[in-house]
Amino acid sequence: MAYEGVILFGIVFIAGYLFSTLTQQRNGLTHHNLLAAWIGFVVGAYFVWFWTHGGQTLPMKTWRLRVVDTEGAPLSAVRAIARYVLAWLWFLPPLALHPLLGLKLPQTLMIAGVWFVIWAASGLFGTQRQFLHDRLAGTRIITATR
Repeated sequence: MAYEGVILFGIVFIAGYLFSTLTQQRNGLTHHNLLAAWIGFVVGAYFVWFWTHGGQTLPMKTWRLRVVDTEGAPLSAVRAIARYVLAWLWFLPPLALHPLLGLKLPQTLMIAGVWFVIWAASGLFGTQRQFLHDRLAGTRIITATR
């Protein structure tokens, strides 16, 4: 995830720069919801493109991992989009509690940390040791042979 984060930093930086230039954004709070949607779209396009064209992002190639469907076939665009959307379940549920319950930041971070550990532990259960979002999307990570 750290290696993927380094690459995503560059992608998000360029996408944010493009957005702020095209919308002539002068303040980080101007159009911030639209910017968040744009960044989500760009990051999603990055993952969906690579998952449907070879099943690997650059970090996945480095670690010799590939995402495939449950039958071992390459992902369709619909399945890749489903995997991307479902992967947001790693973060969104606990973060949504912050404004809904009026939690303070330390409480939100503690809940998010516990949620993250629970979600990661979901990979220990099941026959193929898949994370919950992979099981729901009908995908799995395999070791790439090349």
